[in-house]
Amino acid sequence: MKNIQRLFPLLLLLAVLLGWSVPVMADTLAEIQQRGYLLWGSDAEGGAPYIFPDPKDPSRFIGFEVDLADELARGLGVTARQAQNAWDSLIPALLRGDSDIAMNGIEITPQRQQEVLFSKPYYLYTEQLVVGQNETAIKGVDDLAGKKVGTLSGTVAQDILTKMTGVEVKIYSSQVAPYEDLAIGRLDAVLLDLPIAAYYGKPNPKLKYAGPPVGAGFYGIAIRQGDEPLQQKIDAILARLAASGRLREIYEKWDMWNEQQVKLFEEAGGEKPGFVDLEASKRAPLHTFIPNLLKGAGVTILISVISMALAVSLGLILTVIRLYGRPPLSSLATAYIELYRGTPLLIQLYILYYGLPNIGISLNPLTAAFLGLGMNYAAYEAELYRAGINAVAKGQMEAALSLGMTRSMAVRRIILPQAFKIALPGVTNDFIALFKDSSLVSVIAMVELTKTYSILAASTLRFFEFGLIVALLYFAMSYPLSLLARRLEKRLKRSNR
Repeated sequence: MKNIQRLFPLLLLLAVLLGWSVPVMADTLAEIQQRGYLLWGSDAEGGAPYIFPDPKDPSRFIGFEVDLADELARGLGVTARQAQNAWDSLIPALLRGDSDIAMNGIEITPQRQQEVLFSKPYYLYTEQLVVGQNETAIKGVDDLAGKKVGTLSGTVAQDILTKMTGVEVKIYSSQVAPYEDLAIGRLDAVLLDLPIAAYYGKPNPKLKYAGPPVGAGFYGIAIRQGDEPLQQKIDAILARLAASGRLREIYEKWDMWNEQQVKLFEEAGGEKPGFVDLEASKRAPLHTFIPNLLKGAGVTILISVISMALAVSLGLILTVIRLYGRPPLSSLATAYIELYRGTPLLIQLYILYYGLPNIGISLNPLTAAFLGLGMNYAAYEAELYRAGINAVAKGQMEAALSLGMTRSMAVRRIILPQAFKIALPGVTNDFIALFKDSSLVSVIAMVELTKTYSILAASTLRFFEFGLIVALLYFAMSYPLSLLARRLEKRLKRSNR
């Protein structure tokens, strides 16, 4: 009890530090004009038509929101500078003061309106369903029951799909990836904003639109609460751009103009639509999200356990071949170990999941996760086993051979048991590390614990609360392994004595 009381001030300090936010200047508009540039937060990895590297000059960005940011900055009498951040972190980054505004296809929702101010809507979007060219059963969103449908995390399209019964929703962090998976048959359909579908779905000869666009919503520019002067100035600039026809010119340039924008433009000088439904925007109790997080934790455990089993087995094979095999097998084993230790796990996952289909090998996300983590950690386990084998006295092998054992029998019955005993604490520590590295499989559409956290936090903006819960879940999964490692170390010390 006394230990808990002693820890309480430290835990309180940690909570304060984690929840600390950067104080924002009282007048951001004056600060922008004083410094001479507008920082607009966006994710350059998001892709066309929003913001993406110019194919002719990758050092510069192009896109309809790049053009719009330039017009906003011009109206403020300054220049525009892009502030890079992951899409689902744009609003938290804005609140931290990393940017003056956030503009990257951010949908105006009641949850987000509780955290930030929004400008007048600058684009009216709809959701477009895309399917394979030969698909005949899916003619619209009403035909998605029992189907696998891809979408982006934290979007209105995700909300639409999760509310539908019988739909298996696959969440992606890149707007390109779901269309690639759809084209090779990993998905049955993709539901995303029409501008995204127009750039990545419609031009693909393997894909087609399924039914008319559904739903409707608005893109808005996010502004920190308390920055009403900046909000009013941006609203005035948007109204002027709409009235002069410049906004339409931008949309026509990027093939985004449609008749649905007419109503938005007609209302450009009026009041902003009322989006906040106080009853709908009430925050759900925290405990209602626990099942989702526990499900994500279960996926993390499954991936970690199977991947580690593969790593242990493959690592042992690699070590034996490297130390006792003949060239070229021993050289290949050495090359494998050096290659996997010398390249990032993230790149290996990308190659397994997104690269192999180019040569006709298509893995589902779970298989790619098992192989990616298992094959990577096998290289490290192999080195642990090698260190353990080298630690066994040479006389052990000589004694075994003098007793008439074959070399393979001596390795199997004498050397490896002792080597494994020495390597076991290191293997256990790697298992703990694997639990945390399993979060990387979210890049291949696996929704494990970290990805579940990202999805929930992005849609509810409760990054702090969910962050603490997820941290505790990871601790609960890894701490027993830490205790096991200590117990094994003590047992090894006793046996050595």
